[in-house]
Amino acid sequence: MNANSSTMSQLLWQGPVCVGWKRDLEGAVYHLANCFLLLGFMGGSGVYGCFYLFGFLGTGYVCCVMWGWFDACGLDIILWSVLLAAACLLQLGYLIDRLRRSTLPEEFDVLYKTLCLPLQVPLQVYKEIVRCCEERVLTLTTEQTYAVEGETPINRLSLLLSGRVRVTQDGQFLHYIFPYQFMDSPEWESLQPSEEGVFQVTLTAETPCSYISWPRKSLHLLLTKERYISHLFSALLGYDISEKLYALNDKLFAKFGLRFDIRLPSLYHVLGPAASDTGPESEKEDEEAREPAMPTSARQMPPCSALAAATGPPAPPSRARMSRPDSGVLGEDSSSLVLEDFEEVSGSESFMDYRSDGEYMR
Repeated sequence: MNANSSTMSQLLWQGPVCVGWKRDLEGAVYHLANCFLLLGFMGGSGVYGCFYLFGFLGTGYVCCVMWGWFDACGLDIILWSVLLAAACLLQLGYLIDRLRRSTLPEEFDVLYKTLCLPLQVPLQVYKEIVRCCEERVLTLTTEQTYAVEGETPINRLSLLLSGRVRVTQDGQFLHYIFPYQFMDSPEWESLQPSEEGVFQVTLTAETPCSYISWPRKSLHLLLTKERYISHLFSALLGYDISEKLYALNDKLFAKFGLRFDIRLPSLYHVLGPAASDTGPESEKEDEEAREPAMPTSARQMPPCSALAAATGPPAPPSRARMSRPDSGVLGEDSSSLVLEDFEEVSGSESFMDYRSDGEYMR
């Protein structure tokens, strides 16, 4: 015990006993190896920090192998340096493979930067969404149909990446679908997870298109499991449906340039099918409904009155305008009042026939 303590004290306080110090310095390879090791130990964290760290450490240990082989001529120095250099190279290979697996294809990377990065969606969450669609990009040729009205089942949700899709119903054009918009968001929201249905519109590619598609069942399972992804899709689908509604709203405008708002309830009565498709029969029924009830004796006209009515010009029926309560009571704005005035115009003389709003006011 005393011998061991004396040896330790000698090593600590007196230093090793050297026969002789070398007067020559080590070669340049030795100093180069230590410079690389110093730079390597200054590396940071993260994937790219690990690349920096193990890259410089591996280069430094390779220089140590060269120094041990040419200058030091020590087998132990060579073996240890080879072992450490191999460990660094293996770690670099692992990092490269990990980075390759985590790298998204170009289409999905652009989609993330365009759609999800502005919403600050984490990359790991986005990768789960991409894995749900199996990282496949599907294509449509020109005039190829994505869905046929009344035939194609609603079994997926698709997002357009490039190109333009035309939406029609009964051969009538509705609107376009542009890149980074959902192709079937209204159909997705119209059904519950347990329900089934078919498309009510036809979707045709006007140009070569590419899109991604999530299977309905797989996406429902993901939304059920991940609440954050469920809220994300709810926001994206709601915004997409509102964009489609406003695209339809752009088609509803008068000839004199007045643009209407789809949120106004009076617009349906002005431009809806009930106001445009009704013929003389419906107008006649409206006239009869507005005519007040008369007693039986008053309805029977004497012969002279009937002859006078036949010879003279018929008097136009009076349309009594119903009194309208104050707009402040009902909370109506000026737009709804203007639309109600349009509604009171007869069906044969619609407000659509006026060339300007000044002509209508006259």
